[in-house]
Amino acid sequence: MKKILVGMSGGVDSSAAALLLKEQGYDVAGATLLLCPDASAEGREPADARRVCEHLGIEHHVIDMRDRFRETVIQPFCEEYLRARTPNPCIECNRHIKFGAMLDWALKHGFDAIATGHYVTTRQMGESTALIRSPSRKDQSYVLWQLDQHQLSHALFPLCDMEKADIRAMVEEAQLPVFAKKDSQDICFIPDGDYAAFIQSEYHNETIKPSLTPGDFIDRSGNVIGRHSGLMHYTVGQRKGLGGGFAQPMFVLELLPESNRIVLGTNDQCFVSRVECSQVNIIQPEITPNSFTCGVKLRYSAPVAAAKVTVEGERAVIELETPQRAATPGQSAVFYDGDRVIGGGIIHRAL
Repeated sequence: MKKILVGMSGGVDSSAAALLLKEQGYDVAGATLLLCPDASAEGREPADARRVCEHLGIEHHVIDMRDRFRETVIQPFCEEYLRARTPNPCIECNRHIKFGAMLDWALKHGFDAIATGHYVTTRQMGESTALIRSPSRKDQSYVLWQLDQHQLSHALFPLCDMEKADIRAMVEEAQLPVFAKKDSQDICFIPDGDYAAFIQSEYHNETIKPSLTPGDFIDRSGNVIGRHSGLMHYTVGQRKGLGGGFAQPMFVLELLPESNRIVLGTNDQCFVSRVECSQVNIIQPEITPNSFTCGVKLRYSAPVAAAKVTVEGERAVIELETPQRAATPGQSAVFYDGDRVIGGGIIHRAL
């Protein structure tokens, strides 16, 4: 019987994952990771997860990963914002923490694999493991493109084919004590969503000043059309919070940290046909062509768009068949072959 360590946040999805795996006959234990600076073993998430594990009759472990989380998730998140980019910390957390440090802990302590409540699955294809998107409306394959073969081959995703309403009903029927708990919508270490205030609390020196210094809004021709309150408060595609006085709705097209300016334009000007990426990861080793056609997602909620991708080492150029809106530096471009995730990269520039 395989021993599986389930990452349990104290929420509905991870509780359902533990429930399903136990029903399928696995030897299951739960693990709650302490990640945020103010996290504690007595906090709500560990307490909720412990109650679920007690109800299921399985062991519950609390693992302190706050130092590792700060080093690999929080600090890079802040540094990217200070470079006028918009990172996705959940992607880094999945790579370094949930399927990195937690998997290492699990294997060291005699577990065969880990499991999470992500809506995705894996499939054996030849000698490698493929990452497959979920048919569910909550498909989360977009945030797992950085995983490698070692990580995927030691991961289980029992929720893949289910919808959230069915999972919540199943958890309620099993009388797990978290069935009515709401989904978390914010970044876990910034629960109030005020990124600028959080980063200011992290940096108490001159490093942060350029990102908070007011500057000019300009149009594509370089004409000054207004003033901004600091680059940190804006992201590509943003419309709200730009102030008034424009003849038509305006959107952020580009952040220029070297000159402390922000380029604004109309909605039509938000669309791009070419995207350049860095830190490219191709999941399956047998995918060797430097150039291939595939589907690409430029944001978590974006539709998959047809494109040609040319890879050179850890960089890639995406040429979109149809222009797409608001490709944001720091966010991820994820490559799909049907329901299979080929890989992805971090958006560097869009044209």
